[in-house]
Amino acid sequence: MDQIDDLLSRGVANIIPGKAELEKLLRSGKTLNVYNGIDPTATRVHIGNAVPLRKLQLLVEMGHNVTFLIGDFTALIGDTSDKEGQRPVLTYEQIEANFRDYKRQAEKVVDFSRVKVVHNSEWLKRLSFEEVVRLTRHFSLNDFISRELIKKRLEAGGSVSLPEVLYPVMQGYDSWYMDTDLQIGGTDQTFNMQAGRKLQKDLRGKESFVLSNVFLEGTDGRKMSKSWGNAIWLDDPVKDLYGKVMSLKDDLIDQYFLLATSLPVNQIPKEGHPMELKKLLAHRIVTELHSPEAADTAQKHFESTVQHGQLPSDIPEVKFDTPPSLVEALVTSRLAKSNSDARRLIDQKGVKLDQETVSNYNLKVPNGSVVSVGSLKHTRISF
Repeated sequence: MDQIDDLLSRGVANIIPGKAELEKLLRSGKTLNVYNGIDPTATRVHIGNAVPLRKLQLLVEMGHNVTFLIGDFTALIGDTSDKEGQRPVLTYEQIEANFRDYKRQAEKVVDFSRVKVVHNSEWLKRLSFEEVVRLTRHFSLNDFISRELIKKRLEAGGSVSLPEVLYPVMQGYDSWYMDTDLQIGGTDQTFNMQAGRKLQKDLRGKESFVLSNVFLEGTDGRKMSKSWGNAIWLDDPVKDLYGKVMSLKDDLIDQYFLLATSLPVNQIPKEGHPMELKKLLAHRIVTELHSPEAADTAQKHFESTVQHGQLPSDIPEVKFDTPPSLVEALVTSRLAKSNSDARRLIDQKGVKLDQETVSNYNLKVPNGSVVSVGSLKHTRISF
């Protein structure tokens, strides 16, 4: 499999207007204008977010003109493609601060020294009202309100703001302004990316392409989400990164090799015990995001503390004035988010005191004891 085959098949949900047409263009030798954009409304990047970033890096290595767009203007509107409600409006200062955090993490995947970074406020702020009206004539309101999440919101009696309706128009204008040949994004962005294709065709008479990526599932098989605690973040400490991969459901191993690593497809192992396959996977992910040495260290830590039941030597300590209850110890040491979360963990037999499972919420934790949640999170209690 060459780079073009990898680009067009690995983790790809759809190619519009078609895979064969895009492959022909890529093999023609033409240097393409490619872009991927984000509205930096969040500060952390998980490995699912990195799926399109891997596509960008591959296109960089293939010699194409790759642009990374910061939607500092469109973030003022808020994209609702993957939301059931309106997103909060951010200030320019918040957007820039968020992008600095995003870039610091995304640099583990993308070589930004070889990518052009732009802000869409550079051109969107200059549009006159007449120009905006002319742009809107290329689109139908019916198409917008028929989108699943928008339709669901309206049927539930919710509202849709006019800026939200304009969002796809603005993103389409981004693509036209940069004369894009290929847009990269998740399946939730397909409608917006199609707006760029329409403007390219209507205003330039030019065919352009959309490549949408499949979503990487969270460690438990559900959508990767911070609130569900099933996300693997690019800035996770190395030991946590390795440990989270080891906690994957077995049936996700192939998916993670394909979407969360750059290992050539013909080298992805197809057989073996799930534990050993996950060790290979975790080592590969840590190696790509950090280094082989970091991966070796994380693997040794996992084998000694989880597989062989030893407690790590660098357990953080939390001090109390008086002996805390088990629930208080869990919450104060941030092993649980709240009292109810602590009780839930205890009920699920996920809490240990000095490596023994405990079930009494009000149990007083002895001085020097280690409270553990699962096999990776530990705190030593002192007073």
